[in-house]
Amino acid sequence: MKFRTSYGLNWLPLLIISAIAVLLWHLNPPSGLTAPAWHTAVLFVATIVAIVANVLPIGAIGIISITLFALTFAAGDNTASGAIQTALSDLNSALIWLIVVAFMIARGFIKTGLGRRIALHMIRLLGKRTLGLAYGLAFADLVLSPAMPSNTARCGGVIYPIADSLARNFGSSPDDASRSKIGTFLVTCIGNVNDVTAAMFMTAYTGNLLAVKLAANAGIAITWGSWFLAAVVPCLISLIIVPPLVLLLTRPEIRRTPDAPRLAAADLKAMGPMTRGEWLMALTVVLLLVLWIFGDRLGVDATTASFVGLSVLLLCGVLRWEDIKSEKGAWDTLIWFAALLMMANQLKRLGFTTWFGDLIGGNISHLMAGTSWILVLLLLNAAYFYTHYFFASGNAQIAALYAVFLSVGVNLGIPPVPMAFMLAFTSSLYCSLTQYTHARGPILFGAGYVPTAVWWRTGFIVSLVNQAVFMTAGLVWWKIIGFY
Repeated sequence: MKFRTSYGLNWLPLLIISAIAVLLWHLNPPSGLTAPAWHTAVLFVATIVAIVANVLPIGAIGIISITLFALTFAAGDNTASGAIQTALSDLNSALIWLIVVAFMIARGFIKTGLGRRIALHMIRLLGKRTLGLAYGLAFADLVLSPAMPSNTARCGGVIYPIADSLARNFGSSPDDASRSKIGTFLVTCIGNVNDVTAAMFMTAYTGNLLAVKLAANAGIAITWGSWFLAAVVPCLISLIIVPPLVLLLTRPEIRRTPDAPRLAAADLKAMGPMTRGEWLMALTVVLLLVLWIFGDRLGVDATTASFVGLSVLLLCGVLRWEDIKSEKGAWDTLIWFAALLMMANQLKRLGFTTWFGDLIGGNISHLMAGTSWILVLLLLNAAYFYTHYFFASGNAQIAALYAVFLSVGVNLGIPPVPMAFMLAFTSSLYCSLTQYTHARGPILFGAGYVPTAVWWRTGFIVSLVNQAVFMTAGLVWWKIIGFY
C-alpha cells in the first residue's frame, strides 16, 4: 500500500499525527500551564513531527500550521482578526528577512560563476596533494559562507560539483570500488567541513538565525560581530583538524594529485577573466561584511545591510527581478521559518518554555548538585548533539529543543552566553551525523561516493573532535574575551 500521494502528501503519518494532536489538545493542561500555552505546545510539536515525517514539503507544512493556529485560537486570542494577526506576527521579523534577502544575494555567486572561480583558484594554489585539495575546497566554502545562508546550496551547488569532477578526473567513480581512490574522501570531507563553516558566521546557515532569535527570547543578545568573535578561534581549529582527520578515517588510495592545479587552471582559462558581474558580486560581499561587522558603529542594522547588498545587485543588473522571484529557497524559508518562529515566540510568551525548562532542570538539578558547570554543559551539549539522530531537519531540532536546553542549562548554573553559543554552534556541527539529518545529505550521499558505514563512523568521530575543540579552546577563548 502506498502511503504517499502523487502530489507528495504522506497521508498515514498525517493521520497518526493529527489523531494524537487532537487527543492531546483535549486533555487538561499540566499544572502550571494555561490552556493557550498547552494548545500552542501541541500544535508546535505536531508541526515539528510533521516536518520530521516529511508529511509535505516544509513550506506547505508552515502554511497549514499558520492556518490551524489562527482557526483554533491557539494563543488565546478573543477575536478572529486577533488570531490571524498572531499567527502571521513573525512574517515581519527582521531576522527572517535577513535570511530571505541573504538567500537572494547568494544566488549571485552561482549566477555570476564567482563561487566556482573561487573554488578553482583554491585548488590551483593548494591542490598538489589530496589533503591540499580538501583544504582548497574548505577555504572556498569558508570564503562563500558569510553571504550564503544556505549551506546546502553552498556545499551541494558550488563545492560538490567541483569535488565530483576532480574525483572522476582521477578515475574515482561513485559506481564501483574506485570511489575509494579519492571520491569517498573528498565528498565526506566537504560535508563535515561545511558544518564548521556554517558555524563560523551567523549568516552562513539558516538555523543560526533561528538560534539567535530564540536566544534573544531568553534575554541573550547575539550580533553578527559577537557571533563571529565567539566562533573564529574554535572554528578555525576545527577547519585545520577536520580534513586530515577525515583523511585518516577514509584512507584514500590517491595521496598526490599533481594534475589537479593544471585541471583547475584549464577550467579558469576557459572561464576567462573575471566578468563585470563577478567584480560587482565580490565588491557587494565586501560591502556587506563591512556593514555586518561595523553596523553598530555605523547605525546600520544587519537586515538593513542585507537589503543594501541586494539593492546594489539589482541596480547593477547582477541580479534581475526574475532571479528574485525564482529564488524558491528564499520564499520557502520565509513561510516555514515564520511559522516555527511564531509558535516558538508564543511558547515563550505564554510561559511554556520557562515551565518546561524549570521542570526538567528541577528534576535533574539534585543529581548534579555541586558539579562543575563545565561538566553540566558538556553533558547537556552532548545530549542536544546526539538527539539529532532522531531529526531529519536541523532547523526542526533548533525550533523544538534549543530554547528548552538553553533554559535548562541556565537553571543549572551555566553562564547564559556560553550556553547559548555552545548550543548554537552545535546546531551547525551536528548536520553530518547521518545522511538523513540535513537537506545536504541527499545530494552528497545520493551521489554514491560514501557508503553508509563510512558516513556514520566518520560523522560520529568528527562530532567528538568538534565537541572537544569547542569545550576546550572555545571555552578558554570565550573566557579571554569576557563572555563569562
